[in-house]
Amino acid sequence: MVSDLLPHLRQWYADGDRFAVATVIDTFRSAPRQPGAAMAVSGLGVAVGSVSGGCVEADVYEVAREVIETGVPSVRRYGVSDDNAFAVGLTCGGVIEVFVEPVDVASYAEFDAVADAVDSGRPVAVATVVTVGDRLGRRLVVWPDGVAGGLGDPGLDATVLEDAAGMLEQGATAIRYYGARGECGSSEVAVFVQAFTPPPRMFVFGAIDFAMSVARVGKFLGYHVTVCDARGVFATRLRFPEADEVVVKWPHRFLAEALEQGLVDRRTALCVLTHDPKFDVPLLEVALRTDAGYIGAMGSRRTHEDRLSRLRAVGVSESQLARLCSPIGLDLGARTPEETAISIAAEIIANRSAASGQRLSSTTGRIHGPHTQPQVQLIHR
Repeated sequence: MVSDLLPHLRQWYADGDRFAVATVIDTFRSAPRQPGAAMAVSGLGVAVGSVSGGCVEADVYEVAREVIETGVPSVRRYGVSDDNAFAVGLTCGGVIEVFVEPVDVASYAEFDAVADAVDSGRPVAVATVVTVGDRLGRRLVVWPDGVAGGLGDPGLDATVLEDAAGMLEQGATAIRYYGARGECGSSEVAVFVQAFTPPPRMFVFGAIDFAMSVARVGKFLGYHVTVCDARGVFATRLRFPEADEVVVKWPHRFLAEALEQGLVDRRTALCVLTHDPKFDVPLLEVALRTDAGYIGAMGSRRTHEDRLSRLRAVGVSESQLARLCSPIGLDLGARTPEETAISIAAEIIANRSAASGQRLSSTTGRIHGPHTQPQVQLIHR
């Protein structure tokens, strides 16, 4: 279940009809979608979402219709085989494993509570047994302050609860393997843990024309976007209609307050677009001492060198300065605010993925990032 499908799923659930949700639970090699990507099919045959970008949706749709009819979950694996390239599979050469489950009031009593949490931005994790057998589809729902459901064994519940709590804190989604009673080091039972956490935050400092485009692309990427500037005449809702928040405050003071409130973590992107020392230096002094995953600052190379000197003078270390992406963005030849925003967004994505930012045509290896899973070639099971 992904958040953009929720309006459809909530309506189907309220109508009382059984529907099916197909979720990517594991990937191998260059798979197009990551674990957690989902597609849903209603009892009337309406399909929403995607598990592969179009490669295997037709077959998943048929499986979903079967699951709706029988009420029995199913696990399928899709890929491509060298000797059967025209069979149902992924033309990109990857392999994905998909869990298709029936959903209705009888089979998923916790659905409304999970959907409410996702809608309101409250953390919740759903752990589901995806090993074929009598436990297939059993579910444990974990909130920071509560738990519901069960996986068929108290020991397994206890171990998964501990793991799910940690994954929820990190916003991680993945399969975990256990013994039948929750023993570690065994692969008898596979449990897919999907963590739903509030969206990552992007703070855009400096209410300039470039910031309008950065705020827009930040929303497109799924960030909760806040624009902050000390100048009230520029930091207005009229100029930044797509931002979640527009704050009039000295940037470094606002960031220090956000840090105290626990709003800055490793998923946070800080975009400093003020390129004015009286704003930049105190702001970056605070920013470079946070856990923010991305810190970028706009300005020319001369401005950057001057900024580094000023930051060193106030005690910022070389290791902290090494985290600063400045001049901000990738070298795309961007000139307009819109092009510059794309350049910044590209750098944020590359930084988050530890990717090179080079042209794919000049690189080798897997397109969708490094994977440690074994290379398997299967059509489907």
